[in-house]
Amino acid sequence: MKSLVTGGKGFIGSNLVDELVRQGHEVIVIDNECSSDGNFYFNDDAKYYDYDIRDEEATRPLYEGVDYVFHIAAEARIQPAIENPIQAVSINSVGTCTVLQLAREAGVKRVVYSSTSSGYGMNEPPNVECQPDDCLNPYSVSKVNGEKLCKMYTDLFGLETIIFRYFNVYGKRQPLKGQYAPVIGIFFRQLVDGQTLTIVGDGEQRRDFVNVEDVVKANILAATKELDKDAFGEVYNVGSGVNHSVNQIADMISKKQKHIPPRSGEARITLAHISKIKGKLGWEPTIKVEDWIKVNIPPLPQTKLDKWRRLWTGI
Repeated sequence: MKSLVTGGKGFIGSNLVDELVRQGHEVIVIDNECSSDGNFYFNDDAKYYDYDIRDEEATRPLYEGVDYVFHIAAEARIQPAIENPIQAVSINSVGTCTVLQLAREAGVKRVVYSSTSSGYGMNEPPNVECQPDDCLNPYSVSKVNGEKLCKMYTDLFGLETIIFRYFNVYGKRQPLKGQYAPVIGIFFRQLVDGQTLTIVGDGEQRRDFVNVEDVVKANILAATKELDKDAFGEVYNVGSGVNHSVNQIADMISKKQKHIPPRSGEARITLAHISKIKGKLGWEPTIKVEDWIKVNIPPLPQTKLDKWRRLWTGI
């Protein structure tokens, strides 16, 4: 099998590339290294191309003979998208349309699109796929636009697409630095640097955390499993079905804590309803965040933390 992964040098993408290679796929990666956290990961058995996903001329030949496309490349954080909405919409909406069109032209079997639970906005949790979109920021608008494009390419052109709304993904190679890195990554970096954990607002905002290993399994299952026609062009939640407050996560990592002012444009509570993905795709999460933290962020003396950081990030 031949698979193409956009954004395959980053957090989720590189974990997916590794597993595809392990399973014997020929893997092509398109990634121009525009991620804000600056950490990129490579697999010696994959082929890498430093192109913008919006560049039709440069990327079109890479889709030839591809069976599955995993579209992960994105402007992937809320706050940077608020600061530069034009760039977010261009990358996440125009970029997605380009990927879909080139996949269609090349006769790709299936496209798996990585979207976001931010599309639920202030909808009452647990978030169910039939809830109306409630986009609170340019990031969620641009990603939900990509979802609509996927559905349109399925309905109009017959391209098989699967749309995933990820909740809070954490795990190996998660970004550790930057003001807008995911919260578990921020806390881990602060722990290994001997700093006080910084909790945004009162810390009672709740998030559904899903491990990157489970996300990778969902992607490969969605691409390779025989599915009924009505499964395509559909949105599926990828979460744990359980949420924790930021305070609870902080308490699992360190008791040295302080609170900083809250940010705007973010939902107070996220919680995935995952019966649809269980029923249609046969996927369910296997890793609990509290168990993962116990194993991967133990209370070690500072002399051992640097070594532990290297193991955890996969560098």
